[in-house]
Amino acid sequence: MNEVKKVVLAYSGGLDTSVILKWLQETYGCQVVTFTADIGQGEELAPARSKAKLMGVKQIFVEDLREEFVRDFVFPMFRANALYEGEYLLGTSIARPLIAKHLVAIARKTAADAISHGATGKGNDQVRFELGAYALMPDVRVIAPWREWDLTSREKLLAYAERHGIPVEGRTKKGVAPYSMDANLLHISYEGGILEDPNYEPEESMWRLTASPEDAPDRPEYVEVGYAAGDITAVNGKRLTPAAVLTELNRLGGKHGIGRLDLVENRYVGMKSRGCYETPGGTIMLKAHRAIESITLDREVLALKDDLMPRYARLIYNGYWFSPERRALQTLIDHTQDPVNGTVRLKLYKGTVLVTGRSSKTDSLFDPEIATFEEDRGAYNQADAEGFIRLNALRLRIGAKLKNRKQ
Repeated sequence: MNEVKKVVLAYSGGLDTSVILKWLQETYGCQVVTFTADIGQGEELAPARSKAKLMGVKQIFVEDLREEFVRDFVFPMFRANALYEGEYLLGTSIARPLIAKHLVAIARKTAADAISHGATGKGNDQVRFELGAYALMPDVRVIAPWREWDLTSREKLLAYAERHGIPVEGRTKKGVAPYSMDANLLHISYEGGILEDPNYEPEESMWRLTASPEDAPDRPEYVEVGYAAGDITAVNGKRLTPAAVLTELNRLGGKHGIGRLDLVENRYVGMKSRGCYETPGGTIMLKAHRAIESITLDREVLALKDDLMPRYARLIYNGYWFSPERRALQTLIDHTQDPVNGTVRLKLYKGTVLVTGRSSKTDSLFDPEIATFEEDRGAYNQADAEGFIRLNALRLRIGAKLKNRKQ
């Protein structure tokens, strides 16, 4: 084992990373630098700083990354309308490259020998953290305790914490949380524990961001979002920063029970995994973005984006945010967004988002004179459709004639 003098740990202050902090100190005899990212998880970060200090950490980094997270990671992803396996809005996946970026930056700043994270050897996050780190710092050393130690259960982690006097919050009466949670400004995810039975319906009290659709307001609420080059810049006429946009849409969507998801997904490491997610603001954003694109993008450009989207989503899910192919796709996607300007009006009601209007004064391709079913004064010659249909039917007719001759 090569000597390690200093390690930068992605540190939340929770059970896993608190145990890892102590384990690194004991196992490697090294100095640990902690990095805690505020990406809108909704928790007070002062306790993480205090706990790290209590455990002898001298260099503690706590950084507010909410604006960077939404501006440079969430918004570019939503320009692509990214959905993994047709449903998942990638809330955990998109946060990992941001954390990896800052882990590497702090490693350079503090002259650390390695970085470390709390992702398990069964999950996707180990891949996302490490692919991101290697892409930015090719020779970085990564220490992944879950792939090295024998603390293979929550019970063992809790016992280790108790032996070393590590304070642990959020324990149930039996000492083990019913599931694990991961939160940021885009979503909250829930997995593990009682959720490992894919046939188990989670209790209502699990959900944190959204009202139950049954208990949501009985009257719908309208919201209007304004777009500039594919990004939301205003909500209900008020200009907002990227993080403020998502915060406000989370508030509105959560109030109306929007954005709950329960699915079984295919992890990159090969297994199936059941997860529950709350993404209220992101659910509104996806619906609105597709609506504004519907009137501002050419048909074949839209089709091309839809063809590429599943691959783009898999790249993010699998940890390839900093890969050349994701960057190439992003360049194409961003180029398509120049005309995506205007406003979208949506109705929020008991878990649903309905588009009720979309307009663009500068870039709409919707021509009422051509689209009308009423008199168009020669804007469109309906007789032209006959030749169009006959040409497109030619291959079908040839195939049918050949089939008939063989019968």
